[in-house]
Amino acid sequence: MTARARLCAYARLVLRITDARTGELVDATPARRGLTRVEAHTRGFDPTNLRVLLVADLLVRALELGGTPVWALLDGERDLPELRAAGAALGVRPFENGRDAAGAGLGEAQVLHVVSEGGATPDGVRVAVAPVHQEGLGDAPDGTGATGPVAPNRPTEPAVLRLALLTHPRSSPLRLDPAALDEAADTLGRWRGAVAAWAHRPSRPVPDTVRVDLRTAWEDDLDAAGMLRVLRAVEQDPEVPDGARFETYAYADRLLGLDLTRDLGSLT
Repeated sequence: MTARARLCAYARLVLRITDARTGELVDATPARRGLTRVEAHTRGFDPTNLRVLLVADLLVRALELGGTPVWALLDGERDLPELRAAGAALGVRPFENGRDAAGAGLGEAQVLHVVSEGGATPDGVRVAVAPVHQEGLGDAPDGTGATGPVAPNRPTEPAVLRLALLTHPRSSPLRLDPAALDEAADTLGRWRGAVAAWAHRPSRPVPDTVRVDLRTAWEDDLDAAGMLRVLRAVEQDPEVPDGARFETYAYADRLLGLDLTRDLGSLT
């Protein structure tokens, strides 16, 4: 595809999401800029339900970046204070209480329900999230640690856990183990250090083709794993100036929420 064709495709991009009821892609915003309700349905406090909340957060971010007003709700069966606290640590935006808001619709144009596989079956478009299997982390009997889904005997920076949960497509079961967390920690540390170094180089815009690749990934069924692949390619591409690498990572982080610019100013 030529650069011109790619830019035309970018101009036409619309967020599309797989409806678990039919397996078909549907427009997340059928009415231009109409209010969209995103409702996360959880059943407790464990890595799978935290992944549900994180996917809902990504969906809210993607819609807002496209200019769509969003009403974000959390409808959970139990352990909501613990889940909210863990979500906040991961950078999840605040969600209103879904049960308090029941029947108080504001004339939203679309309703998107984020659910775990085999979980809630509300009417409307359902965004299904595959389970997380936690292994080798010294789990408590209920599958969670005393202070969160990762066992307390292994302190983990929240952004590392967020990256580990984003590394695989949400439709694929994810194994959360020491190796996965170590890989995420190494990647996050390397990227933050690189971003801090690139910030000292002359600023350059995000290359048009890279911007298209990033937007194509997140508009195509909210493919965060695809966005991470784009960032890895940009990191290794000798043709991309360092200033453009910096802008690319800062741009992508508006959706990924990994605090990639945290170490700015740490290098002299």
